[in-house]
Amino acid sequence: MAEFFHMGGYGLYVWGSYGVVAVFLALELIFLARRKQALLERLTALREMEEDKS
Repeated sequence: MAEFFHMGGYGLYVWGSYGVVAVFLALELIFLARRKQALLERLTALREMEEDKS
């Protein structure tokens, strides 16, 4: 099992790369959720403004 994680001397590079990708994927999901929330809030405010005009 240790040889699998060592990967012929390239384990640090391979697993480090996986770690970096995992971090950036998690950040992307967080940023997407924040953008969605901001968009929904903006749309709600615009809808309320339109209702006030009517």
